Amino acid sequence: MSSTSAARGSSFLGLHRTDRGFVMPNAWDAGSAVILASEGFQAIGSTSAGVAFSLGKPDYNVRNAQVAVTRDEMLDAIRRIASSVSVPVNADMESGYGDTPEQVADTVRLAIAAGAAGCNIEDVDLATGGLYDEEVAIARIAAARGAIEASGQPFVLTARTDAFLHGGDNGMQLAVRRGNRFLEVGADCVFTPGVADVVRARTLAREIAGPLNLVVGLNEASSSALALIDAGVKRISVGGSIARSVLGLVRRSARELRELGTVSYAAQQIPQAELNALYERMWQSRHEARDGAVVRG
Repeated sequence: MSSTSAARGSSFLGLHRTDRGFVMPNAWDAGSAVILASEGFQAIGSTSAGVAFSLGKPDYNVRNAQVAVTRDEMLDAIRRIASSVSVPVNADMESGYGDTPEQVADTVRLAIAAGAAGCNIEDVDLATGGLYDEEVAIARIAAARGAIEASGQPFVLTARTDAFLHGGDNGMQLAVRRGNRFLEVGADCVFTPGVADVVRARTLAREIAGPLNLVVGLNEASSSALALIDAGVKRISVGGSIARSVLGLVRRSARELRELGTVSYAAQQIPQAELNALYERMWQSRHEARDGAVVRG
């Protein structure tokens, strides 16, 4: 266990124990991670959607395994993101790349080795598109906690439940019950996508006995991260919304260029010199930190 990894893990755990919540935007490669970190966020997450799209692949519940992002591809992306910034990185490890508790534990071990300070594990069975049986889901989170304890690494385990997406009218009840059971077996945070309004957020924050993560920007653009934090939510992420917005700009730019021959999109670009300076500072600071760790070791 490196001192850098331990420090990031401890820092990330600390963020989940503060009185007020925090915003954790999601990156998909080293370049986007550096820009997000440079804007002062205390932690960033990865986005499986952004990683998939950057590889020219579809995201989530892909029935054809030949076009799905592999675990190795996802871990490669996590490794690049984590090595490019000094803040903690939370890894989106989807459903753990396996059904069994042992497979989930192995995925968590690999995420730790890739430099992540935490990771999400979902309770969706990709083979059926529905939720795992509750006891199976609990066993998977317990196995993930076991892998973390065995590593000796401070690491934030986030248990995601898609109860609001697959639980029908019982979504709230199911999310609360599963969330609390996940916390009992070792999750540090519960993630319940499908809620981005203050009323339900306040209920979840009150009924779930641990830090709560909500995601904004998925299928709407009106939520306020700060309002949700005021309602008691500990962590706000944005999923693949920034990555999809960037790809939206790419498509609008392409259509403008093809249909009009104009380049008005260029007015929004970050100047080359500014990007060069930003990435140069990033590499310099990373090398200085690495050299300092070697000297101290």
